[in-house]
Amino acid sequence: MNDFCFKIPQTIKFGVGSLKEIPELLKGEMKSEHVFLVSDRGLEGIGVVAKVKDLIEASGIKCTAFLDVMPNPTVACVKEATEQYKKSGASSIIALGGGSPMDVAKAVGVLATYGGEIQQYVGTGKVPGPITPIIAVPTTAGTGSEVTASAVITDEVTNFKMSVFSYEQIPKFAVLDPELIMTAPASVAASCGIDALIHAMEAYVSNNATPFSDAMAEKAMELIGKNLRRFTANRKNPEAASAMMLGSNFAGISFAWARLGDVHALSHPVSGHFHVAHGVANAILLPYVAEFNAIADHDGKYEKIYRYIREDNGPVVNFRPEMLVEELRRLNRQLGIPEKLSDVGVTEDKIDVMAEDAMKGQANIMANPRQTTLKDCVMLYKKAL
Repeated sequence: MNDFCFKIPQTIKFGVGSLKEIPELLKGEMKSEHVFLVSDRGLEGIGVVAKVKDLIEASGIKCTAFLDVMPNPTVACVKEATEQYKKSGASSIIALGGGSPMDVAKAVGVLATYGGEIQQYVGTGKVPGPITPIIAVPTTAGTGSEVTASAVITDEVTNFKMSVFSYEQIPKFAVLDPELIMTAPASVAASCGIDALIHAMEAYVSNNATPFSDAMAEKAMELIGKNLRRFTANRKNPEAASAMMLGSNFAGISFAWARLGDVHALSHPVSGHFHVAHGVANAILLPYVAEFNAIADHDGKYEKIYRYIREDNGPVVNFRPEMLVEELRRLNRQLGIPEKLSDVGVTEDKIDVMAEDAMKGQANIMANPRQTTLKDCVMLYKKAL
């Protein structure tokens, strides 16, 4: 067993109605009288932003909101949000939403503390120290961003999705209130939920996996595998919603320490060049990457994953890796995920540049259990196209 270390450098609060604890967190440990709320117009439109803002202001804390976060947030968005944060005079940040608001909040926390441009911090461990304190409040069960060390920002000039990876970016607090995901459309529940499953799967088979990350990944897959289908079918189911939110959180913890793999390395260019939703891009690529990685499954983890996600609870006889691959394809069909990249607008002329971009995500490529070359990336894109 390889040497490893881990820590959980934050407080995580889980429970139906836990949103109401935010003012106490701000007043207590954070000692903040003015918070900067980062979210998006979609959550504003359904009243979630107002719900959080009213809760904060009713406690006597000032709240300034930045709501112009879009999917696959850009350098320009981060720059604008940072300028608004500085003008506001706030001393803390709330990230409300899915991965995009959380990525922007982390980037703002870095730039507000250390200055410069976000491009200066791309890579691993370039954030020099603690950033502006963040409370992360997820409204999807998928990204796990509330417990991860990454912020992914798109360079709108090159369409390259840059990753800033530093444990200094992990939010100080995470508030997990299942009520916030119970109004999600079925398509969002499906794509975000399978994204969370992929986080756990990739961390589980990662070259960087440890007993700690495996424990978190296994519990995540157990929770998600049993509940993803029924949560997508009925988002009002409180047990399924709670299980999905916890599963997503545990999956986020697992990949924060074990990293990801080829699915994410390949999906980021798809989102960057064709603006495909992150979870959808991941889900389409998953069966192809799982098939590619099958020959690296030397310790039976494919069979364990299969047991977590399959609907049939009967005995598994003569397991073969292709059984997992087929189950993943079946799961995608059940959730309404497209089968091919061409179904979401991806075109063959971009494969070479996407493959080159995928190889730039070396942390994920290196963590993948099967060694992956530029030629392999091209092959996988063509198979998935």
